[in-house]
Amino acid sequence: MQQLLYARTPVLDIAYYDEGRPDGEPVVLLHGYPYDVNSYVDVVPLLVRDGFRVIVPFLRGHGPTRFLDPDTSRSGEQAALGKDVIDLLDALNLPRATLAGYDWGARAACVVAALWPQRCTALVSVNGYLIQNIAASATPLRADLEAGFWYFFYFLTPRGAAGLRANRRAIARVIWARNSPAWTFSDTVFDRVAGSFDNPDYVDVVLHSYRHRLGYAEGDPTYADIEHALADQPTIPVPAVTLDGEADGNFPATDGSAAAARFTGPRTHHTVPVAGHNLPAEAPAAFAAAVLEAIGLTAEVLGAAP
Repeated sequence: MQQLLYARTPVLDIAYYDEGRPDGEPVVLLHGYPYDVNSYVDVVPLLVRDGFRVIVPFLRGHGPTRFLDPDTSRSGEQAALGKDVIDLLDALNLPRATLAGYDWGARAACVVAALWPQRCTALVSVNGYLIQNIAASATPLRADLEAGFWYFFYFLTPRGAAGLRANRRAIARVIWARNSPAWTFSDTVFDRVAGSFDNPDYVDVVLHSYRHRLGYAEGDPTYADIEHALADQPTIPVPAVTLDGEADGNFPATDGSAAAARFTGPRTHHTVPVAGHNLPAEAPAAFAAAVLEAIGLTAEVLGAAP
């Protein structure tokens, strides 16, 4: 990826990369935690080759993205992540775009696809429907899955907050290894991403994200209406492709049927061999192919419209 650009929104100065033809169909690639835009270094050239304009932003609290006002809540809640995407589209004068992501990025994309479907051409979401059901956050999962979410619970505590401030890189490395046990990543690859964790708002945004989703922190009132709408677990009407990595250490691959009712538009689901949770970095060709497939589903819908 080439020159880093910035987009001023009502809340953030969002750092992003913008690759490919300026007049190409826009695709926005959204990263997760604890990762950054480097998840897409091998995806972007594949999409640019096919004529797309590819936009890859750093999420709030990551890399060079900054809050404009020191008094703004450093919220990491799902409503804030989704609204950031809408604000970015507005700042770039994009009426709509294909949204594709994993982890936090897939959640942001799902939020937009559900609540602002007119802004989302098509959706690619790793691990399917990721809008959080906060009302059900106290319902336990299988013990082995709970063990993989150790950091969710660690971050609820003062000790976990202090640990994240002191050991943000070491914690991320543990999560990477657990999330993607079949992925042998180099120190160079990790260090390239870990610089994004030095963002001054990183710790506050991450802590709020996990505390809010588990019901241990209030949301920012700015996003209350959005969170209220998300509490209804809204359906996603836009054409979608969902993916699961067969080597995802925390989110076991499924046939996608459990979330089928949440997708009311055309949708296909694939499992990706060997890939773990950071799927675009581990299987870039499969991720790029999913973007093309999702856009193709949209074309089919438009072609069938009277």
